[in-house]
Amino acid sequence: MTSRTLFRAALAVALLSATAIPVLADATHNHPAANGTAAAPLNIVRAATDLAPPVGARGPETITVKLDTVEVTGSLADGATYHYWTFNKKVPGPFVRARVGDTVEVELTNLADSSERHSVDFHAVTGPGGGAEATDAAPGETKGFTFKAMKPGLYVYHCAVPLAAHHIANGMYGLILVEPEGGLPPVDREFYVMQGEVYTEQAYGTKGKLTESIDRLMDETPEYYVFNGAANALTGDDALTAKVGETVRIYFGVGGPNKTSSFHVIGEIFDKVYQLASLTTEPLTDVQTITVPPGGAAVVDMTMDVPGEYVLVDHALSRAARGLVGKLVVDGNEQTEIFKAATTRTAQAEHGKHETH
Repeated sequence: MTSRTLFRAALAVALLSATAIPVLADATHNHPAANGTAAAPLNIVRAATDLAPPVGARGPETITVKLDTVEVTGSLADGATYHYWTFNKKVPGPFVRARVGDTVEVELTNLADSSERHSVDFHAVTGPGGGAEATDAAPGETKGFTFKAMKPGLYVYHCAVPLAAHHIANGMYGLILVEPEGGLPPVDREFYVMQGEVYTEQAYGTKGKLTESIDRLMDETPEYYVFNGAANALTGDDALTAKVGETVRIYFGVGGPNKTSSFHVIGEIFDKVYQLASLTTEPLTDVQTITVPPGGAAVVDMTMDVPGEYVLVDHALSRAARGLVGKLVVDGNEQTEIFKAATTRTAQAEHGKHETH
């Protein structure tokens, strides 16, 4: 056997041992309609507007975060479904918002019809495993822990049951914002966007029920790249929206589990970038593209000066052809002093024009 084959065999044993739990009836094949079916998949896309309002100038409080780990059949692309593992039936999980000094009580319930153990590791936690060991729950169990939000920033959270990359690739990641004392500078609109990868046995664009590929996961060759869980998710009715003159903030994170993002908004320049999501460092100004690693995040601010459609991409642009596209639609009056499209002229007309001189 080759070393690669031996590695994959060892991985298979590790996966089996990590998930060797009683499987309840219908846990893996016949999910109830509430969890989606291949014929009627759930919409697992987390709306970019689905985030709590700023904490403002309040003092420290105790807040409770309740996470249900739910395995669902969701729509990955037009005509294609996928068996996701989720926090609260959406990808990414809920946007958690706190302030420095808050006490955060985390309660994780692994639903009884799950086929796997699940947990949560908050990168905002100072403590063993970020809470992963304390929340490692078998199907039907509820576990939890409490932590003090000690450092402001925008942090990733994710399932950490082995193989952690497997759980993350299936959709188990999200963001927690710990605001500094007094909060962040106000903006008109805030959005929640996370990038991830989906590893399927079937090629990109295949219709029907797609299945996960552990081989592709270990080779780091995803078939799909996604914003908020699905191919081309933040477009159409789910596109981000704003008006001319408004300030926009995007809380951006990379669940991964493997690929670094070069996040870019075509036609815009970021006014401010809180690099690597450090909220206590002076932000960078006038930035075109930012680098965000898997398990990392950033905060970007923009002012929308001109109406139109602005495309969210990873500037590793081949990924746009594999589903990694979002849109920010800006309404308002034309601002021709800033941007004006030239009048279209034909080559023949230009030739005739030159002939008259």
